[in-house]
Amino acid sequence: MRPAWSLIFFTTMSGLGLGLAGWIVIGLLPLMTVSSLIGVGVLTLTLIGAGLLSSTFHLGHPERAWRALSQWRSSWLSREGVLAVIVMAGLAGWFAAGYIGMIVPLWANVALLVLIYATVYATSMIYASLKTVARWHHPLTPACYLMFAAAGGLLASLALLSLLGLPITAALAQAALVLMLSAWGVKFAWWRVASATRNQGSIESATGLVGMGAVRPLMPPHTEENYLQHEMGFVVARKHADKLRVIAVGLGGVIPVLVLLVTPTSAAALMFGAIAHVAGMFVERWLFFAEARHVVTLYYEGAA
Repeated sequence: MRPAWSLIFFTTMSGLGLGLAGWIVIGLLPLMTVSSLIGVGVLTLTLIGAGLLSSTFHLGHPERAWRALSQWRSSWLSREGVLAVIVMAGLAGWFAAGYIGMIVPLWANVALLVLIYATVYATSMIYASLKTVARWHHPLTPACYLMFAAAGGLLASLALLSLLGLPITAALAQAALVLMLSAWGVKFAWWRVASATRNQGSIESATGLVGMGAVRPLMPPHTEENYLQHEMGFVVARKHADKLRVIAVGLGGVIPVLVLLVTPTSAAALMFGAIAHVAGMFVERWLFFAEARHVVTLYYEGAA
């Protein structure tokens, strides 16, 4: 499918922001001063809000995006939007409570944490629920989104801890290391499964003529490229995909892991690792969309 930069930015930045928010509400970042509370609060809400706002740019009429919230009973896109609004309102209330010195009860923190990861899950299910894209329609798709949100959020949390002059324990650095390795381990498993689904289906199965020999259209379905071919028929060369995977893993996985192994308490190194991870995730998400093959493209295979 044709990668849309608005969706790449949306899934990357909102996932990072939600992952960071999850670690904040469980108390990983003790925001003891007003400046740190405001700074971290603005950063977290900006990451989530900017990601959500960018997703509307992919719509033909962005001004009507609010209407999608009404379809939460049947649409994962609508559920994600509703949950995101609730989470942002909850986070705003959480930071406001901290600003006035109010102690947020444990049950509220747990509820907000559940809503945060439910939002990440709903985002992943926008794609994982599509049976028409075999590459996405797998339980490992939401697992990747959840793991990367947690790993990226923890890495960003460590960078903020260091910037605020707060201690980073060896156990916390090791936890971030294990989580980052686990997230990429799940991604490698996803890539392996996705490769196995690549050749499931053919023009014969698409037309219902399996077992009757090779099928080839006598004439192309259209005299010029249509919307489906433009959006669903995007193809990335295998050699380019392999190179981009190496770049994604190198930036998003290898550099953060090296930082966590060598200098897990350096603010500059952790910031560099977090930025590299985000850059790697942009490449990973570009591939996520670019390598997806919609079943509708089967009808155009072999067309002259």
